[in-house]
Amino acid sequence: MERLVIPEGATVAAVADTLATRGVIRWPRLFKLYVRVKGDAGDIKAGTYDLPRGAGWALALDALVAGRVVTVPLTVPEGFTVRQIAERLAPIADLPEDTVVWRLLDPALADSLGAPGPTLEGYLFPETYRFAQGVPVETVATELLTRYRMVWTPERRAALDSIGMSERETVTLASIVQAEARWEDEMPLISAVFHNRLRRRMRLQADPTVQYALESHQSRLLYSHIDSVADHPYNTYTHAGLPPGPIGSPGTAALDAALHPSPVPYLYFVAREDGRHEFSRSLSEHNRKIQEIRGSRPGTRN
Repeated sequence: MERLVIPEGATVAAVADTLATRGVIRWPRLFKLYVRVKGDAGDIKAGTYDLPRGAGWALALDALVAGRVVTVPLTVPEGFTVRQIAERLAPIADLPEDTVVWRLLDPALADSLGAPGPTLEGYLFPETYRFAQGVPVETVATELLTRYRMVWTPERRAALDSIGMSERETVTLASIVQAEARWEDEMPLISAVFHNRLRRRMRLQADPTVQYALESHQSRLLYSHIDSVADHPYNTYTHAGLPPGPIGSPGTAALDAALHPSPVPYLYFVAREDGRHEFSRSLSEHNRKIQEIRGSRPGTRN
């Protein structure tokens, strides 16, 4: 296979010369005539192609008109933030990472695409996609948001109506559940804790929201970390209710957990060493389990 690039606005003559130089076709002058006879002179798509040597006029022209360009995978894992997605997208979009972050977090882009907002954070659905090299960021955002919308089946819309939350609020809660849970079967329990706390007007006190506010992951969250972003609207230790928007892209399991919390009275949970959680109804029970699991660690948040 020969890899070749057809620039935007390339003439038929330039295309023919590129194909001939790479050995994909012979007799480039006759190829130009062939393209014009076929009426495809204005339909050749720019991009990067992999074509076999000696492919011939018909196969080469068919690939160029159909735009069968080389694509590269973009995998968005569950829970990824826009900044993490941008790190993977930047080399594909041929842009600096900070530029991709800025574009994806632009509220105007979210508004133009009809996302629940406040930005596209949380709505770039986790899955593996394929894009051509140099793809515009807006094209990627549109495809990922389209996949997100497909998740909202009539059944999920009905569940949304039943819990009395907006779509943005539900995805925000799902993103927190996604960040807290290492085991999928615990997601409805974790969701229940947050639903119960919201009903009682208790602060969520969710560590991942503080990590999001810090914009740099801490292996263990300290009181000093919480204090350093006390004024940040995503800090659920210092602000009541849900944060203004999602803190990452939840998968379907987390979304379903947000829509269908377990019918349990728990208000607290603490992680064990294996990543599973111990759930409690009261603060005294919660503190006892913390001591059993972690022991006393000065300066850490228990």
